[in-house]
Amino acid sequence: MTQTLTLRRPDDWHLHLRDGAMLQGVLPETARHFARAIIMPNLVPPVVTGAQALAYRERILAALPEGMAFAPLMTLYLTEDTDAADVAAAHASGLVKAVKLYPAGATTNSHGGVRDFAKVQGVLEKMAEIGLPLCVHGEVTTPEVDIFDREAVFIDTVLDPLRRRIPELRVVMEHITTEEGVAYARDGGDRLGATITTHHLIINRNHILVGGIKPHYYCLPVAKREKHRLALRAAATGGEGRFFLGTDSAPHVDALKEHACGCAGCFTATNTMQLLAHVFEEETALDRLEAFTSLNGPRFYGLPVNEATITLTKGDVAAWPAKIFTEAGPVTVFDPGFPVHWHVNA
Repeated sequence: MTQTLTLRRPDDWHLHLRDGAMLQGVLPETARHFARAIIMPNLVPPVVTGAQALAYRERILAALPEGMAFAPLMTLYLTEDTDAADVAAAHASGLVKAVKLYPAGATTNSHGGVRDFAKVQGVLEKMAEIGLPLCVHGEVTTPEVDIFDREAVFIDTVLDPLRRRIPELRVVMEHITTEEGVAYARDGGDRLGATITTHHLIINRNHILVGGIKPHYYCLPVAKREKHRLALRAAATGGEGRFFLGTDSAPHVDALKEHACGCAGCFTATNTMQLLAHVFEEETALDRLEAFTSLNGPRFYGLPVNEATITLTKGDVAAWPAKIFTEAGPVTVFDPGFPVHWHVNA
């Protein structure tokens, strides 16, 4: 029997589009299903000022294929030299919806991130005053901390002290990966939200390492133990308003993934909605998929939900391209490792 599910059109609250040829190649994969996305600013050079965010937005819209409707929601990359007045002006204009905190060295193109939090205190206080959210890549980068412990240590040593210093600041814990992240988000009050990726609901660290290294499963924050994956599943499918979808879909050409020092990131823009339907069905929570993908994020960001809808149908095994071919090079689409029967109707 055919099964159908109609949802308000979803949004992606954490997306990498890159720039140039890569942007041209991957943007249609998101715009096909998603109405809006929070666009990550870690380009080279990063998007630091309102003027740079405006120029990047114009490049994104210029790359959007005719007939596709998609709204990029811009962010600024927080540095120790960020100008609070420029941030406030970019927010007041309606252009910028969040500021992104990368601890220096935490992930791709994060070398210009924050090392001394005292130097960004003024910017954060201004953001709290105007209601502009801070999106946080929640990992410490000190070498003595094991990579699998970086998120938990960040919560204890950076995030919680920061929120105690500036309790009015709205914060999004992006791409949480641990039981500790779930628990802290649950206890954080109305000014704290958390995004969960598609791939962290599907893979644990064994998928990356057992039977040989799988470079297309390597991401940052890295996937953790199975108990953490199960905690993320419970959070995503439990109907709690503080958790919402941020795919962290992160395209890299195969030559840079399949490399002696491979880049971090899973590219899930193409098949996220099909995969999420599979996950939510496994958890007997299909009735909660719309909240996770389409309702909770807009509510946290103070934006209207989308009026348009998409329909998913369950039937034969779904197929999607194994790779997206861009002028920058081929990008491998995330493979869950199991058959999926959900399709997004054209």
